[in-house]
Amino acid sequence: MSRLNPAETIIRLPDAIRWESPPDTPAQSVERATLTGGEEEYGQYLVLMKWYPGYMSAPHFYRTDRLCVVVSGVWWCNSGSDFDPGAAVPAPAGSFVKRVAGTPHFDGALADAAEPAVIAVTGIGPVDQVWVDPSQPWLRRV
Repeated sequence: MSRLNPAETIIRLPDAIRWESPPDTPAQSVERATLTGGEEEYGQYLVLMKWYPGYMSAPHFYRTDRLCVVVSGVWWCNSGSDFDPGAAVPAPAGSFVKRVAGTPHFDGALADAAEPAVIAVTGIGPVDQVWVDPSQPWLRRV
């Protein structure tokens, strides 16, 4: 019987995934876990995003495409520069969402969500995230 070579097949069990909150954000608003690579590095990355109920991002865009799969919960998404959570579209667990490079959008979890939305996000870095209106907070309470 052959044994798994951890240099060839890397497994990280759920309890070993390190979730981090961005600086200066409320507890249980948004968290991320980098699984491989990095959004600021050259090459492929894979991160998990966790949006807690009642929080959304402000409109922003990226230099590269982002490919997303909703792992659990419902991720509310919209495109455009105008922040209007009421017009966001639900993407339930199992949904695929492509964020096209250079196009403004926003997303998160509405206040009445039963659970956080967890999204697997991959693409080619660096992503060079740009906020549409950097004078406004990037994290919105909804």
